[in-house]
Amino acid sequence: MADKPRLYPGPDHPITVTPTDRRVVVTVAGKVVADSRSALTLQESTYPAVQYVPLDDVDKALLEKTSTTTYCPYKGEASYYSIPVGGERSADAIWVYEQPYDAVAPIKDHVAFYPDRVDSITVED
Repeated sequence: MADKPRLYPGPDHPITVTPTDRRVVVTVAGKVVADSRSALTLQESTYPAVQYVPLDDVDKALLEKTSTTTYCPYKGEASYYSIPVGGERSADAIWVYEQPYDAVAPIKDHVAFYPDRVDSITVED
């Protein structure tokens, strides 16, 4: 990753990570993939907020690690999981920063879900 740019959050590109303080439930094909009261909300610049769920609150039996990786100059290298019960639509549905950059360190051991690759991501009261 030495050749990849590394950027830091600031006034032009703020990133915050805060406790969600509500229950987050993710479903695929009628199955609960994640159910957590310990999720984190990551708000990056003007992008929609993303729920990061502790991996411990995810049904890992439903996941399949893939070889896909991506890079974010603010967060680091991401790896992916598919959710086979969701079919092709749920390929690479989950991403995780296993070694996130310091600015987003709280998301370590947390995963996020693409909303269009799962049935629902519900944030309850």
